[in-house]
Amino acid sequence: MLFMMIVKASKNSEAGNLPSPELMEAMSTYNEELVSAGVRVTAKGLHPSSNGIRVSYPDPGAEPVVTEGPFEVDGLVAGFFLIDVKSREEAIEWDMRVPDPQGYGEGEVELRQVF
Repeated sequence: MLFMMIVKASKNSEAGNLPSPELMEAMSTYNEELVSAGVRVTAKGLHPSSNGIRVSYPDPGAEPVVTEGPFEVDGLVAGFFLIDVKSREEAIEWDMRVPDPQGYGEGEVELRQVF
């Protein structure tokens, strides 16, 4: 079963503030554990939305609208892990082990199953 652990953006991640060396080490250790367990498919961080582009479709049949970032922090994604596990419960267990991805008490990781 494929699950995406979606790391939510924060004001700090959008400002380009890098995590502390301790958090970087904790994340590296966590990634190594995912790889050792054979469940990590991939994991990546994303640039702040100031480097992003959004394409929206406000009117059916009309031309799409292109908007350049930055965007409001709410709902933005800062990175993700894609894991292949045996059950929803195992996915939750891995999700609960992620170190606070923002390191400022703002971290949030959403878990969603992939079709």
